[in-house]
Amino acid sequence: MTQWIKNNDVLGTVNRGTPCESGLCTLCRADCQGKCETWLGSMRGRDVLYPRDFGVITAGSGNAGPVGVSYNALRIQGCLYGATDADKNLAKAGDILFTDVSLKTSFGTESQKFVCRYPFMTGALGSTFIAAKYWESFAVGCALCGVPIVVGENVVGVDKKSVLKEGSITSAPELERRIDTYLRYHDGGGAIIVQMNVEDGRNGVAEYLAEKYADKVVIELKWGQGAKNIGGEIQVNDIAYAAFLKERGYLVDPDPTLPDVREAAKTGSVTLFARHSRLGYTALDNAEQVEKDFHSQIGRLRKLGFRSISLKTGAYGMEALALALKLAGECKLALLTVDGAGGGTGMSPWDMMEHWGVPALLLHSKVYEYASLLAAHGRRVPDIALGSGLAKPSQIFKALALCAPYARLICMGRSMMIPGFLGANIEGALHPERREAVCGNWDSLPKSVSEIGGSAETIFAGYHSLAARIGKTEMKNIPYGAIAIWTNLDRLGAGLQQLMAGARRFTVDSIARCDIASANRETERETGVPFITDIQDETARRILLQ
Repeated sequence: MTQWIKNNDVLGTVNRGTPCESGLCTLCRADCQGKCETWLGSMRGRDVLYPRDFGVITAGSGNAGPVGVSYNALRIQGCLYGATDADKNLAKAGDILFTDVSLKTSFGTESQKFVCRYPFMTGALGSTFIAAKYWESFAVGCALCGVPIVVGENVVGVDKKSVLKEGSITSAPELERRIDTYLRYHDGGGAIIVQMNVEDGRNGVAEYLAEKYADKVVIELKWGQGAKNIGGEIQVNDIAYAAFLKERGYLVDPDPTLPDVREAAKTGSVTLFARHSRLGYTALDNAEQVEKDFHSQIGRLRKLGFRSISLKTGAYGMEALALALKLAGECKLALLTVDGAGGGTGMSPWDMMEHWGVPALLLHSKVYEYASLLAAHGRRVPDIALGSGLAKPSQIFKALALCAPYARLICMGRSMMIPGFLGANIEGALHPERREAVCGNWDSLPKSVSEIGGSAETIFAGYHSLAARIGKTEMKNIPYGAIAIWTNLDRLGAGLQQLMAGARRFTVDSIARCDIASANRETERETGVPFITDIQDETARRILLQ
């Protein structure tokens, strides 16, 4: 396993736990007191793009020769001249700045296009309690930033207040809360995507959504994710709630209805119950049957009134990837999200996370190869989102370039959630009367925060730009977690603008595969991205001999 640097002296960041390539800790805690790059960037914003202590330091990179196959082994190509898709008047006058780069992107079909202010989206935030507790921050922050958010699987099934009659949903207050919270601040940028798994399909979630939200949401079928290759999971510590979930039709392990398990719960030897979802497509035996069944599902959802449908697939092998690309194209889906191994999770078997599936860079390279094959034969290629531990501007640029022109969005899980956790903790510490409501974990500000400021106005670099956008009066209604998301996405966006400007790409659509290079031969072989000194070598030789 590759070991990543825990302390970054240049940025003044440090990982509480074991770091991974994204710069996040492998175990990310909602009560964390800092201070990884994402955590610190959620307060200080763009300042974290640069070396600290300007005026008394110089800094140099130690990342000149990466080994192994990962996103770290791709290099971003700078360009000496040109300004692709830039404002022609500014370009002609030589007055272009990196802030002139547009980060707008879109996804969808001809019948319904969704415009996003940033090429970012969340991972699926489903039935884990952490998603429910911090939803206000997540949803409001994403809506204000104009990026898509995904309501994950099983939200209705685990909701004690939802009502099922004869196996079908008739009331789903938690699902409605999540959708309505996002729509409250949605002003045309982004989208809300609602995911369905096997249980959601059986419970009639699509039918329930269609009556009220068919024209307001993208409905998503879920095949899998990068973190695991079995159904969705959560843990509960209340045996009564575990029994409720079993009654809802889930597998609960251990079985809370067994006498020996109930006795073990009384004595305290059993304290946790794992709820598992069913595996999909177990009644099917081959790819042809999957194709037929999928077309049938899409047809049913269209008849219910859904204009936009998406698909989320995981780190399966090449056959499943090919099926996902082919079917998403044939069925004119709005978006296909491909999540490679190494992504985040609220709960997955850890050994499975470490050892199953196709790693992100390898899987995403095949996405490009197979999408290009479809395009070469005149087949429709769906708009694509790429996910799996991508959290830095450099990683976002590399992924978009690797799968250009098909990649439209980068799907980020924990790096979109950390600002929500942090903001809630700060709000709870500064306003104890709100602590329970916002799920704050701190009694007071830790030194890592108080040395930055003592109020929302002084802690969050993005506070005043957001206030200018929505007004000072409305700012009183915005959770601090949403302000932190605004601040962090502004940081990520600025970092991406800088990289795009250096490559002379002034729109997301103009990013191309030639904007990246392989830093070692192994990465070149696996990705098809040429080795860094081979690129433009022939052009260089012609220049020398002219």
